Amino acid sequence: MSELERDLARALPALRTSTDPADRVAYARDLWPRHHLAVRAGNVAAHRPGIIVWPSSTDDVRALVMWANATRTPLVPFGAGSGVCAGILPREDVVVVDLKRMNRWRRFDPRAPVLDVEAGHLGLPLEEELGRRGFTLGHFPSSILCSTVGGWIAARSAGQNSGYYGKMEDMVAALECVTGKGDVVTLQRRTHGPDLVPLIVGSEGTLAIVTSATLRLHRATATRGFASWSFPSTEDGWEAMRVLFQSGLRPAVCRLYDPFDAMLARRGSVSHGPKKERAPGAGAAVLRALLRRPAAFNALIDSGLGTKAFGGALIVAVFEGPGDRPVRDLEAARRIVERSRGEYRGEGPARRWLSHRYAISYRQAPTIASGLFLDTMEICATWSRLGALYHGVRRALGESVFVMAHLSHAYPDGCCIYFSFAGSAAPGAKAGEWDAACERVYDATWQRALDAAIAAGGTLAHHHGAGRSKAPHLGKELGAGVDVVRALKRALDPAGILNPGNLIPAPTATEAVPS
Repeated sequence: MSELERDLARALPALRTSTDPADRVAYARDLWPRHHLAVRAGNVAAHRPGIIVWPSSTDDVRALVMWANATRTPLVPFGAGSGVCAGILPREDVVVVDLKRMNRWRRFDPRAPVLDVEAGHLGLPLEEELGRRGFTLGHFPSSILCSTVGGWIAARSAGQNSGYYGKMEDMVAALECVTGKGDVVTLQRRTHGPDLVPLIVGSEGTLAIVTSATLRLHRATATRGFASWSFPSTEDGWEAMRVLFQSGLRPAVCRLYDPFDAMLARRGSVSHGPKKERAPGAGAAVLRALLRRPAAFNALIDSGLGTKAFGGALIVAVFEGPGDRPVRDLEAARRIVERSRGEYRGEGPARRWLSHRYAISYRQAPTIASGLFLDTMEICATWSRLGALYHGVRRALGESVFVMAHLSHAYPDGCCIYFSFAGSAAPGAKAGEWDAACERVYDATWQRALDAAIAAGGTLAHHHGAGRSKAPHLGKELGAGVDVVRALKRALDPAGILNPGNLIPAPTATEAVPS
């Protein structure tokens, strides 16, 4: 038994804990794609925590934080581990705090309507139970099968229906949390006086441990309207999105695919159902070879010839709401979009997307096993800067990886761009050096892309969070705002025990965090 385990057992004997080697491996990382390269190289868990604990109440969390404060033991809150930005990267002296035993409904008020639910509740069971009662939260992230309420709040999550229901910060009416000092506080959304809820939403476990949230609900609707439109170019598509959202319409889903991504969507290859898995073979070798020199491939796709060959860009939209509102909104949307060079393509693409909306989240493993790497980058900007952001980041990525994009999570004043990219080791990499060579390309690609996003006036993230992967660059985006975040950290967590190293950049941090 380690000294850490003995100290914790003496202080909190009733707390469920584990130092089992398998548990320590399971809690050593989140789903940051760079971790996958280390795993492929045989480094399964280089950052194992000292111990994992499962509190079952706010009192348990408070007692744990008080002990950690007294012993200066770092704590890392853990939801379901589906983060993709290295928000989880523990050490031997770290206690990982898995909150999934805290999954109770504390108060359900159908008249408000609101639900006070504990932070460890998993997403899909929550939405299913709400549906049985005639309600919805309206939050449908791609990770809904493997994410929790607390994780959504920590990362400032956005679901696929954000156009109508908003993001997580729009859904939180109140939070209960335990600060780094061990204080249990309840924060209410306020229109008069300081509103502290936005400080915790998106703080990624660095300021407080969220134990429950009061969430705004909506009556579930059985009425939906579906539509899709094709466009000569991606730019034409996002101009139609801008006009649509600035007109006052709010489709629950509005996704614009660039020409290559749109071609895959039309064929059903992006997120339209599982395929038979095959072991990496000759096809994987050809793909690795192509992706070692992706610039020409990207240039062909971005050319007018490529755009025409792939059939142009594509918008899929889903409207929902009470009564006949979706039908009326869809009719209004058709008038707007078809005046903006959109050619109506019927309901089919949007219905297919909805039927397989979560499939893409589980398609990474075969690509990684083939010797490649795969990742996504979600950034946003105002409409006036969107073109510079799209083209600048696409060029930066395209130097070393194959890249495609879709736009979603639109607002009257701007939009999120979601780049997906795949890459390989640089030419000349030998078999025994393959994974290390992939890591070098991966790191250089992200460095260029983040710099390009800042240069274009965009953000470094929209809804995945910053974690440790983007933290070194936050100073470039926030400037003096980083010092404000550090001051909040000192106020709420003066001992610095909550997820140290996450989100807040080190004073001299300039490089990506190692795997």
